[in-house]
Amino acid sequence: MILTTSMLIDQLKDFSDPSGKIMRMKANGELFQLTRGFYETDGTVPGYCLAGVIFGPSYLSFDYALSVYGLIPETVYTYTSATFDKKKAKKLSNHFGRFTYRDVPSGVYPFGIVIREENGYIYQIASPEKALCDKLYTMPPVTSRRDIEKMLFEDLRIDTSEFTKLDFNGILQIGDMYHSNNLKYLQKYLRRNIK
Repeated sequence: MILTTSMLIDQLKDFSDPSGKIMRMKANGELFQLTRGFYETDGTVPGYCLAGVIFGPSYLSFDYALSVYGLIPETVYTYTSATFDKKKAKKLSNHFGRFTYRDVPSGVYPFGIVIREENGYIYQIASPEKALCDKLYTMPPVTSRRDIEKMLFEDLRIDTSEFTKLDFNGILQIGDMYHSNNLKYLQKYLRRNIK
């Protein structure tokens, strides 16, 4: 269960030193600090369930989501999330893993987010299409359709069979909102190569 410092202090109000009790609970493994002011009582909760609480608003995306969907062959051990208007990337580690956060354009942020529930925890993850767009947005710009094809299938090693299952209309609808060369060339590639 996720608790804030104020919730804990209220629960521990009968103790003479609630803050000291919180410190002892952390030391004894009864509480796990997520970030300043937020704690988790269960040390076995998967980190992806907590990524949005640690820093937000955010949703899981980029490499982590691409791996979840089987679009890239690597297993990703860092919970990578998208934010907006934060101006700089954020990285942190805690008991639950490593977490990174980086901006996507605010205009595209609300599109393509899937809400999931697991054991009472609600978290958000990008759709496969949105995760791919977010990832391409963060990569160095390409200058041709051939370059975007190389980026997809050689650099990122996108699984071609999983790629063909994507909703290309969704990518075509949101691609322009990124104002990114990579998304512009992805759209051109899709229009030319996908029937």
